Formats: sequence, C-alpha cells, structure tokens
Amino acid sequence: MASSRVAVIGTKQVKPILSANKTEAKRRVLNLYKAWYRHLPYLVKDYNIAVTVPETKAKLRELFLKNKHVSDIRAIDLLVIKGQMDLVETMRIWKQKTHVMMFFKDTNIKKPTAFLSRFYEGHD
Repeated sequence: MASSRVAVIGTKQVKPILSANKTEAKRRVLNLYKAWYRHLPYLVKDYNIAVTVPETKAKLRELFLKNKHVSDIRAIDLLVIKGQMDLVETMRIWKQKTHVMMFFKDTNIKKPTAFLSRFYEGHD
C-alpha cells in the first residue's frame, strides 16, 4: 500500500500591513518623500549641520532610490513605517547631530591615509 502524494502548488494569502495594492503603497512612499523634503531646511537649521539644503535633497533622493527595486507591498510598508518613525524622531530633535550626520558619512568625509589619522578616526 504505497500512498502517493500529490504536490499542490498554491499561493499563501497574507494580510497587508497598510497598503492593499501597489498604487496605495506608491502613494504612501511619495507622501513620505514629500514630508522629508519639506522638513530638510528645518533639519539643516535645527541641527546646525555643515551640509547645504541642496546636498540634503540629493542625499534624500539617493536614499529613496536605493530601495526602488523593492516590489513586495509588505516590505514597502515596513520601509515606509521605518521612514515615518525616523522623520518623527528627527523632527522632535530626539536624535543628536552625529546621528543625522551618519546619513552623509559616505559623501562628505574623506578616509584618512596616514596611520595616525586612521587610528584617531577609529579605522582599521
């Protein structure tokens, strides 16, 4: 009595986090981008960072374009939620200047070449 198993290929229905479809997720991403874009001049002024507003706008665009390949609606919703939390923390000045400058670490700071400079900066 050999029982034969039949493999059933199906899809698992998952509950959406926020967005029900791709257009709604896209709308949420654009709303988050606009909120960050509007807050950038205040961010530069409040944190007194040595970065201009056009540089912050370019960095914002770069950070959003970094995740443009994400197509799963649930993953997009999670990224939007994280971005909203990050925006609230920044707006209420719960972050410190060093946390904000970490976004610009790759673009502004040159890596030291001398041994002592690397040692003082904490590089290997």
